Amino acid sequence: MPTQAKAAVIDEITERFQNSSAAVLTEYRGLTVAQLTQLRRSLGEGSSYAVVKNTLTKRAADSVGFSDLGPLLNGPTAIAFIEGDPVEAAKAIRDFAKANPMLVVKGGVVDGRTVDAGEVTRLADVEPREVLLAKLAGAMKGNLTKAAGLFQAPLSQVARLAAALQEKKAADAPAEAADAPATDDSAAAADTTPETAAQATESPAADAASDD
Repeated sequence: MPTQAKAAVIDEITERFQNSSAAVLTEYRGLTVAQLTQLRRSLGEGSSYAVVKNTLTKRAADSVGFSDLGPLLNGPTAIAFIEGDPVEAAKAIRDFAKANPMLVVKGGVVDGRTVDAGEVTRLADVEPREVLLAKLAGAMKGNLTKAAGLFQAPLSQVARLAAALQEKKAADAPAEAADAPATDDSAAAADTTPETAAQATESPAADAASDD
């Protein structure tokens, strides 16, 4: 491949790494074109699944701080670049691998950090945001033991719950502000001390056969 063409491929893969919420590296040996197309479609709109050339992908990964992916870039490699919800994409890859055991997940990148194959699998087991919120609501209406049990879930699930709660809090904030009673300015000023004032200061062009 001419040097100029290689540079274009590296730039494109680099851009995919930068713009994707997740990237999952897989070995696809033995899968048909039809099967790979099926997997690509299952990942959701905006996502892609493409065969890559290992040497060029390694250079792209190095350029964006994902050097840990180097050992995974061997043998026939294809990468799922995810632009939507990483959890839903991980579920799609897990379900496809169950039906097509020749697909092997090697690892990847999720939210800017490298992960191993086991973490990709755990990500696929995280429940949807709506389910987590419903469980939390039920737990809070129940008892503390039930609520504590929810937070003993896998770390990835707890992190997803925390993000969902943050989104819900942000959405509810305008309504709460509108309902809040007016405060007395003089009382607010009286409550401001030096201490509290200080505290007030958050598909790639590389779709060609990979090298072993």
